[in-house]
Amino acid sequence: MSRTWAGGSTRAWRRTRAYVLTRDAGKGCRAHTEGWCDRVTTQVAHTCTGRQDVAHHTLGRAITGDNPDHIIAACQPCNLHIGDPTKAADPPPRTRRQW
Repeated sequence: MSRTWAGGSTRAWRRTRAYVLTRDAGKGCRAHTEGWCDRVTTQVAHTCTGRQDVAHHTLGRAITGDNPDHIIAACQPCNLHIGDPTKAADPPPRTRRQW
């Protein structure tokens, strides 16, 4: 767990999350419909549920903070598929032939 989340989420984050989920209500999973999932170069397949479960930072929380202009409503599988947008995608796994 990161240092910033050691005590759990803050009231300010819960308000921001609620605002984003309400703002994007009825639009489905915005990470999927707006193509954020397609921008990730990874071999891992995922299934979009279309439900708005989580708030996803599109440019990374370290860059934009909790500014609602850079947060979209997403489903859990899409959010996990995209991961942290500031980090490069993990390389595909390699089979170990020798220990």
